[in-house]
This record gives sequence, structure tokens and C-alpha cells, in this order.
Amino acid sequence: MYLGIDLGTSGVKAMLIDADQTVIGSASSQQVATTRPHPGWSEQDPAEWIRATEEAIAGLSTAHPAALAAVRGIGLSGHMHGATLIDADDKVLRPCIMWNDTRSHREAASLDADPRFRAITGNIVFPGFTAPKLAWVKANEPDIFAKVRWVLLPKDYLRLWLTGEHLSEMSDSAGTSWLDTGARAWSAELLAATGLEERQMPGLVEGTEPAGTLRSDLSARWGLGEGIVVAGGAGDNAASACGMGTVREGTAFVSFGTSGVLFAANASYLPNPASAVHAFCHALPNTWHQMGVILSATDALNWHSRVTGASAADLTTELGEALKEPSSVTFLPYLSGERTPHNDAAIRGAFLGLGHESGRAVLTQAVLEGVSFAIRDSLEALKSAGTRLSRVTAIGGGSRSRYWLKSIATALNLPVDLPADGDFGAAFGAARLGLIAATGANPTDILTAPATAETIEPEAALTAAYEDAYQRYRRLYPAIRAAY
Repeated sequence: MYLGIDLGTSGVKAMLIDADQTVIGSASSQQVATTRPHPGWSEQDPAEWIRATEEAIAGLSTAHPAALAAVRGIGLSGHMHGATLIDADDKVLRPCIMWNDTRSHREAASLDADPRFRAITGNIVFPGFTAPKLAWVKANEPDIFAKVRWVLLPKDYLRLWLTGEHLSEMSDSAGTSWLDTGARAWSAELLAATGLEERQMPGLVEGTEPAGTLRSDLSARWGLGEGIVVAGGAGDNAASACGMGTVREGTAFVSFGTSGVLFAANASYLPNPASAVHAFCHALPNTWHQMGVILSATDALNWHSRVTGASAADLTTELGEALKEPSSVTFLPYLSGERTPHNDAAIRGAFLGLGHESGRAVLTQAVLEGVSFAIRDSLEALKSAGTRLSRVTAIGGGSRSRYWLKSIATALNLPVDLPADGDFGAAFGAARLGLIAATGANPTDILTAPATAETIEPEAALTAAYEDAYQRYRRLYPAIRAAY
């Protein structure tokens, strides 16, 4: 058996698979709290990640004790970019500054103005990345900065607890703004630019490689054997790609989670920072990927749900399944700023074109279309970076809405494939990486794509109207940017 542990923004999911990659069972923790002490801030207590992991493992132990006892490898996945600061005694110095924290936008702009960062990392320095967060800590919390012995990404803090090792892997580390992404190594030059040294970074392995063994006390507590291999693992998006088999040139998925991602696998390193596309290492050796990221996908619908007092499911059901002509109301989903293509932490969302006739259903339609158009922005950015896609696969909570899927397919003017029933997300991808690390299996033999259950085609009768609405959407960002 093989165990995947996915540290998500809201909690931990643990999944067991067997040697044939059949899912035996999964369990999730209660929610991990995020605190927002100031506008633009987002923090979590790493102790909560351990608590949540223990809960998820306990759930598996209750439901599948024999399968859990047979585990031989563990893979890790987690939300990216978080700054988890550790002292010389491996104690946490402050709450983790999360991926969606934008307090360091000035520091990010300053680092991005240094041409070395884009040249070496292949990426814009976004406010959500790790390096500007450390620059912020250095400027605003110098006593804490002086005590930093290790800077760990969130899933790698879990690894420290699981194994005692200070290690990371390429896909997650590429989101720090300190990795030489082409060379797959830390850049001492970029670390020095933020007042750090390479000795303060974890060692690097590939996501498919072993990266420690499970501590004996945890093995005993969970009823496992000795010498359980923990794989390098992956950042959450690369782990989802491993779960979906999106590891070969030209394959792609669109993910509707809290944030939205358009992810394309590449056989070579194709940086183009000006497009605001992320060019990161994949979890497999000698493989990279490009990724457009929007900060509010299902988060935008959940915000609308809170404001209206109706559940997200009720809101989307109210629209029916037949795709409508685009709403006269346009929604800009910049509730937490935006990454691709704007790299703008200050911008905020908006409804435009409201009238007396703009009821709840109209606003819901506008929210779904706004997220669809934001994903289209990412598609255009990938095109400018040299990637051409012929279709995408949809995953994540938002993919349960058929209306939204039709909107996405028509906005992108691409077929959208739905995988056959099954959970092929980050926890499954992490378990696959645990299998590879423990057995030495060929990654491409393991990381295959699921069968396609259905394909959502673009609505040909509405593609022109959607194109017009997208162009209107594109004109609105510069129009409202002056207000911020």
C-alpha cells in the first residue's frame, strides 16, 4: 500500500492506494484555520497542519486498519509558496505566511526590478512567492529574521515532522524565487539578494526520489513497519498533474479550486516572465511545466454565496444546464488581487454593468463568466510563452457545475474532458509519487492519465458572443486600475 498526504489550504487529505493504483480509501481532517490580522495578510499555524495530518491518518486507521498497516511508501503534496520559518532547534518562529498573502507586494516589486530574478528563475517575483515574504520579515520583524535557520515550504515542514529531514523537491521550490529553474538548483546569488545563504535552504531531490524515512515513533503509533520511504513529493499543482497523468508534452488541465490554474506539461524549460506565466520544474526529472494562476476561482463563487446567503450549489443550479448568452454584467474576480496576467496585488474585484434588472441569477452568471474569462487570460498568456493546447481536462470542485464547464469550454474555445469517476487530485498524485520512490518504478509507467468519461465541447452558437464579452472583460482591468 502507498499513502498520499495532501496539505491543502483548508485541511489535510490522506489517501491509500494499492500496488495497482486502486484507491482503497481516503480521509480528511477538520478545517485548518486561516487568520487575516490585517488586510492582505493570510497566515496559518504549522502546528495545525500536524493536528490535521494526525486526524486524517486516524480516519484511515479506523476505516482501513489493515491497508494502512501495509503502507510501504508515502508521498507529500502541499500548498506552495508559504514561508515557514524554523530556528536552529527546529521550532517555528512565527505563523506561516501563506500563498495568498500579499503584504510583501512592495518587496516583490523591488526584487522583480532586479533583472537577475527573472533571468535565473524564469518567473516574475510575485507577492505570493516566498522570497519577498522573507524580505518583508527582514524589514519588519528583524529579530525573527535573525533567528531563521531554515526556510521550509509547508509540505516540507510536514516532512520535517514525519522524517526529521530538512529536504524539499524541485516543483515546490521553483515557486520561491530562489531556484535556478533551468539548472534545478538553489541560486546562491538570489538568496544573497534577500539576506540568506544556501545553508538555510533544505536539500533538494526530485519528486520521484526518496526524501527520508518515517520516524520510528510515528510508525509505531500508526501501526506501520520500519523504514517507510517518504518521497520528495510535489507542490499541489504538480501533484495534481501527477494524479491526472499530465506529465507529457502538450497535456494540460484546468483546476477549479480556491484558486484557478491552467497547467501544461513541457518536455523542456520554456520561460517567458513577461507573460506572467509560471515556468516551474515538474515533479519528474528533466520535466517542466507552465502554469497560469488566478487567485480566486471557487473562492469567487463562495464569496458570492456568503453575500447572497445561498449555497454555491443552489446558485449554480438556479442557472440550469443550458449555457446562456453572456450576461450584460461583467465580474472581475480580483478579490485577492491577481497573478496571471496582471501581477497586481492591489487590484480588487468589481461588478460592472449593474441595472435594476440585475438579480441574483444574473450576478451568479457574471461570477462564473468572470472566472472563465480569467482562465482565458491564462490561456492567452501560455500561448505567448510558446504553448499551444488542443484540449484540457477539468478537475476540482468547480468542475461539478456543468454550467461552469460549458462556460469554460466556450470561453477557451477548447474541448474540456472530464475524467472517469475517481479521485485523481493531489492526494492521489502524492500517493503515486510514494509508490515510485518506494519501488523504483518508471515514473511514466505509473503516471498515466485516467479514462475520459465525457467531453464538453464549446457551444459553437455562443463562441462569438463569448469572444465579444471576453474583449469587454479585457478592457475593464486598465479602466479600473487607475482607481487603485
